[in-house]
Amino acid sequence: MGKRKEFIGTVISDKMQKTIIVKVARLSKHPKYGRVVKISNKYKAHNEKGEARIGDKVLIAETRPLSKDKRFALKKIIRKAQIPHVEIKEETK
Repeated sequence: MGKRKEFIGTVISDKMQKTIIVKVARLSKHPKYGRVVKISNKYKAHNEKGEARIGDKVLIAETRPLSKDKRFALKKIIRKAQIPHVEIKEETK
């Protein structure tokens, strides 16, 4: 048996129930020109407890097929997203 794939990426969507979309970027050498280019792939991952949010850096691991597109599961959250402080101003009349 082989080792299951693991990727580190950023959550770009958490709008589905129990599912997140993770963008994984990697560097690759262009086959013809030799220049290093950034390539990114998007993976759907199972988020059972709904703990991952947009902007979080997460570790996902390969698992059995959970749906038509979902082949990964959230293993752990590496870094939570920095939420900007929002100030609410009250209107005075």
